[in-house]
Amino acid sequence: MVRHIVWFKMASDRDENCNKAKELILSMKGKVPSALNVAAHIDLLHSERSFDIMLDVIVKDWKALELYQNDPYHCGTVKAFLGKVSSESASMDFEY
Repeated sequence: MVRHIVWFKMASDRDENCNKAKELILSMKGKVPSALNVAAHIDLLHSERSFDIMLDVIVKDWKALELYQNDPYHCGTVKAFLGKVSSESASMDFEY
């Protein structure tokens, strides 16, 4: 299994954009076939070093991650929105 995690900082309208982002991330369930599990978590601490929202996706293997990365719904809807509203991101991919 491969876990794909991405953290985002919102450029503006933090609460509104985090809520919309979470809704879109969770909407990938059943729409992105390679994603076995999809979760989203919004930060509650709001410290200087905190990111605002986390995307957490589990896929079967590295090939499935490639399929996820190129999925039309993921790219055209979720990634497109997050690209517009975020100012910074960081990611991590690992096997477990």
